[in-house]
Amino acid sequence: MNNITNPLKGVDQAFIYIIGFSLALLTFITILMIVFVFKYRRSKNPHPSDIRGNWILETVWTVIPTIIALSMFYIGWSSYLGLRDVPPGAIEIEVYAQQFSWIVVYPTGKEVENEIVVPKGKPVKINLTSEDVLHSLFIPTFRVKVDAVKGMSSYVWFYPDKEGEYMFHCTEYCGIGHSEMNGTLRVVPEADYEKWLEEE
Repeated sequence: MNNITNPLKGVDQAFIYIIGFSLALLTFITILMIVFVFKYRRSKNPHPSDIRGNWILETVWTVIPTIIALSMFYIGWSSYLGLRDVPPGAIEIEVYAQQFSWIVVYPTGKEVENEIVVPKGKPVKINLTSEDVLHSLFIPTFRVKVDAVKGMSSYVWFYPDKEGEYMFHCTEYCGIGHSEMNGTLRVVPEADYEKWLEEE
């Protein structure tokens, strides 16, 4: 279990890469635009050049954006695969979404509402479905989000590597009580988790 790669890192890296590249490109284009405004203004360049048919320019502005887009796709796809590739030995929890709460069922049969309790340092797989309308489970701290659809089973996994209490939410409008469809995720030491499972 010690060689598990936390998918949270992949999601963060993809976000930083795409935002960083976008900001760098925005800065470059803005500076270039300002330079061109002064360099090629009418008083200095009364007869504009015709660059149509310049195969070098056309190749450059086709190839470079293609490489940028493919690199962003690769980073995003890699982080997505990290969220889908569940490590062996993960704790499986069944979660049923309904208007307007979450029913959580553990392998022991224990059932709770709006609360997920997991042990620190163990991968957790959530099997999700909906009892009625479309919902979406979002755990911001661990960067996981998955839709809950009636009649369809979906899943997501995360690696709780730090103890604490975190919120999870429904992020798909599901009716008038949507804003109240929240829950608490508690990451506790393994001994506390086992003890909690045995409680009535």
